[in-house]
Amino acid sequence: MDSTKTIYHDSWLDRQFIGLFSRKMAQAAGVTTPLSGYAGFVALSMELARGRTAQEQRSLVGLVLRSLVPAPITWAIRTGFPPTRWVCEANAWFASKLFVWLIGPCDWVEAEITTATGATHVQRSGVHIQKCRYLEEAGCVGTCINLCKLPTQTFFTEDFGIPFTMKPNFEDLSCEMIFGQIPPALETEDIYTQPCLADRCSLSDAKAPACPKIDC
Repeated sequence: MDSTKTIYHDSWLDRQFIGLFSRKMAQAAGVTTPLSGYAGFVALSMELARGRTAQEQRSLVGLVLRSLVPAPITWAIRTGFPPTRWVCEANAWFASKLFVWLIGPCDWVEAEITTATGATHVQRSGVHIQKCRYLEEAGCVGTCINLCKLPTQTFFTEDFGIPFTMKPNFEDLSCEMIFGQIPPALETEDIYTQPCLADRCSLSDAKAPACPKIDC
């Protein structure tokens, strides 16, 4: 694993997005932090997780996401734009451009989609995150899964009506985002038994077979 810390130079617009997301998180969780910028955003997420079960964390982040996108907009997208190949590919393109401030540099790529019937096809509805900014900063497996992967999958799949799956790679901190792919149950994924990142997380448990925060 590359231990070199990535240096970001956030633009004025990036800082506005980070500030908005941070304020929404602070309001939803009733927490504060003296830190500012992206470090403050991550610190707030850690405070949000403190003292809450995994399910409570996921639910609270879901509320934050819904507060950022008004219900009439998600309803309009869910009812007016079924998850066709074009819709999924367009969402992947926009995600690769609009969320660099949150997840770091990423590429719009092809992805293999498996349908409910087991059939597969390839479409350009994937986003390859080269090195996730949030995971690098937080350094926590459980936080990645409960505050990012699962609530984001639910938000796109249920609120927008666009099946969406995230596949974090804890070896190199990359991640695959796939629009159009129905998310699997967490218990069926390899990451369900992912150990702590002992070299990154200050609260890691080296003796635990899997990060204890994944399903606390």
